[in-house]
Amino acid sequence: MKVLVPVKRVIDYNIKVRVNQDGSGVNLNNIKMSMNPFDEIALEEAVRLKEAGKTESVIAVSIGVPESQTILRKALAVGADRAILVEATDDPHIDIEPLAVAKILKAITAEEKPGLILMGKQAIDNDMNATGQMLAALLGYGQATFASKLEIDGDTAIVTREVDGGLQTLKVRLPAVVTVDLRMNEPRYPSLPNVMKAKRMPCDIRNPAEFGVDINPRLEITRTVEPREREAGVIVDSVDALVSKLREEAGVI
Repeated sequence: MKVLVPVKRVIDYNIKVRVNQDGSGVNLNNIKMSMNPFDEIALEEAVRLKEAGKTESVIAVSIGVPESQTILRKALAVGADRAILVEATDDPHIDIEPLAVAKILKAITAEEKPGLILMGKQAIDNDMNATGQMLAALLGYGQATFASKLEIDGDTAIVTREVDGGLQTLKVRLPAVVTVDLRMNEPRYPSLPNVMKAKRMPCDIRNPAEFGVDINPRLEITRTVEPREREAGVIVDSVDALVSKLREEAGVI
């Protein structure tokens, strides 16, 4: 069984994001970019499944700018067997919308026929949390989202997922789409020999036109602003004062 792992190039999660003064978007000048953290976890889980003999190969795929080859090289260094890059744009400020990404992934799935599509639940740059669900709908596959644990038993995936009330366990028949949460595992660091080896491994370069997918945006971002700074808190000297502030100032009770 193959495992397909979509990965996205985003601003590194350790970097403080700055917004352009004119509100035209996020400042990407000289900013460190890396693999989306949720996708790193999905990749790690896919490699662990391969090491456990549950799958035969792991295919990493990224859709975006040519520079996304960098994160695909990391995926290969971590343990992916193949890498596919769909060069959808040359402008790093253009974010390919979830529906277009899902359609491209559907076409790649038709070619590769993976038994499992394992992906991050969302990307930290737009927080859409939609691609996995859209892909499952387009393919007609079962889906399990927000997974914190995954087990493969024959043609079934047993998924523990995080919900508001605690944990929920699902069984989904393969092939399926599973989106992962942060607590599934701790991603490994690639070794230097594997990093050097990954630099020499081929990367399959594709184009959205090959799949007949229109990637023109349907949404327009009119303005980007930084979040409002939080006001300093206050210390109250009694429960009555706390209740009064919550009722009269915060308006939460």
